Amino acid sequence: MLELAILGFLAEGPLPGHELRRRISQLTGYTRPVSDGSLYPAINRLTRAGLIERRSDPAAGAARYVLSPTAAGRADMLQRLRKPADHEITDFTRFYVVLAFLSHLPDVAERHAVLRRRLAFLEEPASFFYDNERPLRAEEVADPYRRGMLLTARATSRAERTWLRETLGEEPPASDTTGTDSDPHAPAAPAS
Repeated sequence: MLELAILGFLAEGPLPGHELRRRISQLTGYTRPVSDGSLYPAINRLTRAGLIERRSDPAAGAARYVLSPTAAGRADMLQRLRKPADHEITDFTRFYVVLAFLSHLPDVAERHAVLRRRLAFLEEPASFFYDNERPLRAEEVADPYRRGMLLTARATSRAERTWLRETLGEEPPASDTTGTDSDPHAPAAPAS
């Protein structure tokens, strides 16, 4: 996802490395901080692969450089957006990186295909806690903190599903309007 974030931000305009790091850190937040030890090796990999290029920044002198995507880098970014891996659909933070740059896909049908995959994932019953194979609902959990986790996850998932359906032009199922749906996937739930 770091490489997609790099390519996505650079597709919006050339950036120096420190500004790129700031933008990626703001996008991923405290849950997945971006260190120089991960950012600069990723920049180097993308440069060696011919996906981004470095140029001296005339405004800052020869010691500084700006990064921009090559034509191959733009094509790579679009392919990553068209066909995100399953864990990029199921993991909340990874999906938000995809979502942050999804508008770069010129074809609305391709954008909607990605959103439909996320919606299908969110509509599967899930929980942080199980009774054998059956996901437990918040109402079935005695621990108030675990119940809080499940209630928060339910509200977050319901809001995301509502937005996804509105964006896709779809009607919500009856269970979403009655509030009787099962506990859906939570934002921080680990990818399976």
